[in-house]
Amino acid sequence: MSTTVSEETLSEDERRGLELVRETGGIHQSDFWKELDVSSRTGSRIVESLVEQELIERDEAVYDGHNTYLLTPRPRDLEFSLLMAGDMLSPFIGSEEIDPQSDTFSQWVMQLAYEE
Repeated sequence: MSTTVSEETLSEDERRGLELVRETGGIHQSDFWKELDVSSRTGSRIVESLVEQELIERDEAVYDGHNTYLLTPRPRDLEFSLLMAGDMLSPFIGSEEIDPQSDTFSQWVMQLAYEE
């Protein structure tokens, strides 16, 4: 059974490892420990901990002709309700610009006020 923990409780190495995976968007485990400048054993322990804490995902991969794992960041939980006013999605979603004088925007803001 896995347990999600707060990122504040991570060790310094775990924090650095998580940051590396997030910054790269995905890195092979064979490069992960080298980038962190730790032993492969320490790197494997960091990966195992981050996977158990559901902060990264580890999938089998072949890299440079060798079996390894691809480490990718797990999507963070997003609070989509912040984009909603009642059953109306924010008019800012998918728009480059929104006219604050538009009916769509006004209705959305009115719905926000109505909910409070």
